[in-house]
Amino acid sequence: MGMVKLVVMMMVVIAVLNPAQAQPEAKFNCTTTNATCRAVIDYTNPNGTTLSYIQTLFNVKQLIDILGANNLPSNTTGNYSVGPNKAIKVPFPCKCNNGTGLSDQVPVYTIKTGDTLYDIATTVFAGLVKYPKIQEVNNISDGNTIHVGDKLWIPLPCSCDEVGGVSVVHYGHLVELGNSIEGIAEEYGTTQQILLTLNGITDPKTLQAGQLLHVPLKACSSNVRNDSLDYPLLVANASYIYTAHNCIKCMCDSTNNFKLECEESSELKPTNWSICPTTQCSSNVYIGNITATDSCNQTTCDYAGYTSNNISTVLATHNTCAAAPNGSGPSSGATRSTLQGWFWSNLFIVIHLIFFSIYLVW
Repeated sequence: MGMVKLVVMMMVVIAVLNPAQAQPEAKFNCTTTNATCRAVIDYTNPNGTTLSYIQTLFNVKQLIDILGANNLPSNTTGNYSVGPNKAIKVPFPCKCNNGTGLSDQVPVYTIKTGDTLYDIATTVFAGLVKYPKIQEVNNISDGNTIHVGDKLWIPLPCSCDEVGGVSVVHYGHLVELGNSIEGIAEEYGTTQQILLTLNGITDPKTLQAGQLLHVPLKACSSNVRNDSLDYPLLVANASYIYTAHNCIKCMCDSTNNFKLECEESSELKPTNWSICPTTQCSSNVYIGNITATDSCNQTTCDYAGYTSNNISTVLATHNTCAAAPNGSGPSSGATRSTLQGWFWSNLFIVIHLIFFSIYLVW
């Protein structure tokens, strides 16, 4: 009996010291057959690291992709220091198959001397995936026998499904100590019920620090055609992306009614093209130019996608007076929470004013 208690105590200690491994495996449902999309996931390092290390570890093709996902300045270098346990969003390609979404054959990790599958999962990749899953997808019969130099596919969880009939950017968010379902929902512009449903959580109080939470990020609307090589171009709020072989930069900002803003890029050298194709909508009108506007409508030259030979554009009219999501825009007035906050923060003054008024009347 004493031995059983000792084993249980050791398991508890291990769970406390290694919360990443103690968490249940994150499973992102993905019912869309053979769908592909761009997803993001948090990565933290207990000792701190650099963006270059993260780019190499996750096989991200361009550093600018990480910068855009985190809305960092485009001139930020790979030597940028990431503090201990600071979360960095890492973009990666996602593919749906058999009802589950996994990263599309990336990242690939080369086994080093002293590595075990457990260490690779919990230490190298910060618990974003469990070691049995690495063993399964790489068809390893004996998890205790791996060879230095062999390459492993690290299957990150993801999804490409619509949420509530709307296309979103699926985000694997690492829960921090003190986080709540309510707070996370408010921070990322979704609802508690959506988070509970997506993550199969029945009681929000069971949320734990270190847990990987499936969060849908609202993406800006765009006019990208379905035959474009970057379709669907989903850019989440407060982020940007370079597309069309680095010739176009597109940004998403909730203050602009979630309309995708694209412009010609001169910051990066084009890939696959020696020079960028024209981005003309009409005579002297290019991507990002405004051609007409009135009190509530604005016509702009929008990015519409690209092929192997050219970049497509379209003249589109946008309503600039539409109410912001959840009635939180400047035209909607103070929200209920704002009024409640004002009331409670000034309750002491309100009470004194009431008593003073009664005194004067008396």
